[in-house]
Amino acid sequence: MPEHTRFMREAIAYALKGIHSDEGGPFGAVVVKDGEIIGRGSNKVTTCNDPTAHAEIMAIREACSYLKNFQLTGCTIYSSCEPCPMCLGAIYWARPDRLFYACSKDDAAAAGFDDAFIYREIALNHQDRSIPFDSILRDEALVLFNDWTNKSDKTPY
Repeated sequence: MPEHTRFMREAIAYALKGIHSDEGGPFGAVVVKDGEIIGRGSNKVTTCNDPTAHAEIMAIREACSYLKNFQLTGCTIYSSCEPCPMCLGAIYWARPDRLFYACSKDDAAAAGFDDAFIYREIALNHQDRSIPFDSILRDEALVLFNDWTNKSDKTPY
């Protein structure tokens, strides 16, 4: 466990650095492979004007770039906080072996970062969500999935 605490302390330190350099919120993450940090990220939503610039996303992007691969097989992610729904989805898409987090989503909510409404929205029918979701041109768009299914040289993910 000492190695895990060392990497978690790196994620926490990266979050602290982000706060004190006015880069963003109190979140940090690192991606580790074979005992080496290959990706780091802190929250940069407000400085990048990018709602997807969460610490885990930034760390995943850097690690994938380093590995020249879109998956993090053999990697572990350390996050200063339990991932939000967006980051959780990205983590599952990246397929790391494991994730460790420090603070809980309830801790984040107590500090003003409440993602509970997103979890509630996901469970709602489209017509009941606070942002309207309407499907249009489905038949035209289904061609995309047919072309993908029939593509012989695709890189599956």
